[in-house]
Amino acid sequence: MTHSTASPGGEWWRNAAVYQIYIRSFADGNGDGVGDVAGLRARLPYLRDLGVDAVWINPWYESPMADGGYDVADFRRVDPVLGTLEEGTAFVAEAHEHGIRVILDIVPNHVSDRHAWFRAALAAGPGSPERERFLFRDGRGPGGDEPPNDWRAAFGGPAWTRTTDPDGTPGQWYLHLFAPEQPDLNWDHPGVRAEFESILRFWFDRGVDGFRIDVAHGLVKHPDLPDFAVHEHDQHLTADGGEHPHADREGVHDIYRAWRAIADEYDGDRVFAAEAWVSDPGRLARYLRSDELHTAFNFHYLEAPWKAKAMREAIDDSFTALGPIGAPVTWVLSNHDVVRHVSRFGRPGHAQSKSLGMVRDVPVDLELGTRRARASALLTLGLPGSAYLYQGEELGLWEVEDLPPEVLRDPTWERSGHTDPGRDGCRVPLPWSGQEPPFGFGGDRPWLPQPAAWRDLTVEHEAARPDSMLNLYREALRIRRTEPGLAGAEMSWVDTPEGVLAFDRGDGLRCVVNFAGDPHPLPEGAEVLLSSAPIQDGRLPADAAVWLRRR
Repeated sequence: MTHSTASPGGEWWRNAAVYQIYIRSFADGNGDGVGDVAGLRARLPYLRDLGVDAVWINPWYESPMADGGYDVADFRRVDPVLGTLEEGTAFVAEAHEHGIRVILDIVPNHVSDRHAWFRAALAAGPGSPERERFLFRDGRGPGGDEPPNDWRAAFGGPAWTRTTDPDGTPGQWYLHLFAPEQPDLNWDHPGVRAEFESILRFWFDRGVDGFRIDVAHGLVKHPDLPDFAVHEHDQHLTADGGEHPHADREGVHDIYRAWRAIADEYDGDRVFAAEAWVSDPGRLARYLRSDELHTAFNFHYLEAPWKAKAMREAIDDSFTALGPIGAPVTWVLSNHDVVRHVSRFGRPGHAQSKSLGMVRDVPVDLELGTRRARASALLTLGLPGSAYLYQGEELGLWEVEDLPPEVLRDPTWERSGHTDPGRDGCRVPLPWSGQEPPFGFGGDRPWLPQPAAWRDLTVEHEAARPDSMLNLYREALRIRRTEPGLAGAEMSWVDTPEGVLAFDRGDGLRCVVNFAGDPHPLPEGAEVLLSSAPIQDGRLPADAAVWLRRR
């Protein structure tokens, strides 16, 4: 079977390697223990030498940090803890000098409860124009004491919070599909649409190359806000044929057509990448039509367990859905919202969930997970399409699962009644150098503590080891950038025994991944370009991958 994402265009984003930066945990430039723009600027040479084409920066806007910056108070300011607008603009220009494009996060579903609009809505009262920008409703039951419907918040608990009127009496309720500090916007309001179009232009005018769209599937709600009686964990990940009351509704596509028109006004192939949790790849393809968004994260691939059949199905399904519309597939293994894939792949197949709260009681084999992570890097970077790399995966960082309760910041921890530690374990600051924390991150005490065992995973330590994960990524990205066989948009599966995947790209280049227990023989006389593990007597060991050129 041959797959292709070919299209008439040669846009940079079709085959880009994009490095995701959780800015608070990347590098601290002023010594306060929090990553910032100054630290990011200082580490630009590292990103250049790694060989990535672009960076995606998690929100750096002004925020009270109720949800790691995804509660935005002002989209036109950089948060003072992280730097200034002038520093942010300078970073964009400097990144371009290094040949690196810059993608920012945009958070259109909600704002902070400290945003000027929401403060005005609370002050104005029921029925006011200010409240029409949000979803305020009267409560149900005697005295309006019950929420307007049964929707649940993604971080746990009801998706509604009741306000208090100026005289101290209970008032209306407002919708927040995430934390109470993140009131949902009303995207049927023309002022909301106009404001975000203005925000896009503000940053495009400053040279930003694109946006990753947070909760891209969730902006439009059913006008009647009907009950939706399902388990709260299903409410945000299920979108069935556009009939879901607050996910993947048809109205979102009109919004993105308007956004695409704005991006197309600018030179340089400005791009959108959607975080769209939908029910299947076919629904995802609707976001990537030629007049809508450019790319979308492939969560079907991220969620696949470390098994040949599951991985192949995820790859096939993705190409089947996106190939007919000419959209590139975007591959991703980890991000700031899921358990790092070293830890996922180090657990049995039934316990490879992306949620730490669901797997932390299952023992993890980090040695096994690291082997599989090395192999998955070559699998992912060997596929046609774009790839997103989460900061630290190039070092082989694992999920920090024993953070003390007193340092946890993720709202999931509180909203779950202290039963789910949330996502802080994948957001621990990076180790740069030295033998003990803070490992050159900056300051004396990073905002989340690093494990002492990371002394062998610092950039300094790994740069000096030819067989390190860092050097594997550097070499893979170099080959990916320079090897003609990896530049095309096609791949063809090769017949292999059960437990092994192999596919051909151009110029005789082949990727082989062994998921099984027995070493797999490689083609005689093949030239090995890069292997995740030593080749033994012409055989690829289990949980390993190789790029080779057939003679």
